[in-house]
Amino acid sequence: MNRTEKTELAGKLKEKFTKARVAVFADYKGLTATQADDLRRQLRAQNTEVRVLKNNVARLLAKEEAMGSGAREVLDGLVGPTLVAFGYNDAAGTAKVIHKFSKDNEALTLKDSIMMGRRIDASGVEELAKLPPREVLLAKLLGTLNAPVTNFVGVLAAVPRSLLNALSAIEKKKGGV
Repeated sequence: MNRTEKTELAGKLKEKFTKARVAVFADYKGLTATQADDLRRQLRAQNTEVRVLKNNVARLLAKEEAMGSGAREVLDGLVGPTLVAFGYNDAAGTAKVIHKFSKDNEALTLKDSIMMGRRIDASGVEELAKLPPREVLLAKLLGTLNAPVTNFVGVLAAVPRSLLNALSAIEKKKGGV
């Protein structure tokens, strides 16, 4: 690959880095072709694109002004060909697939990665993988936002209900019903 091709590839990859919510880096030396295909298939289901990043192209990307400082640190420190998974929708879903695959296949080793332009270390990727799915997090958020209103309505309804219970008790005591 000549210099102009590397520059064009770096431009395309820069666009992928800016679009992706997370870019998970991993060392894939020792994976068989079948294992690599299996990983790609699992990641494709998460709307995640997989690329292999070479050192020279990573260094070209690290020189880009548009890349954040965390991204430049990660890209500048890469050694050897590195697998990059660009997660476009669910960052946690991408991290879950790669983390689970790395646990099942020792040949895949997580490296420092990039999430929204910031550097996260391999343990940060593992923590991201432990997060519940996006839908569950949204449901918890909505429940938290809804709780004060629900409690307030309950308090407001308790006042007339207490008054009604008191009047009903007085009526029973006087022998009305």
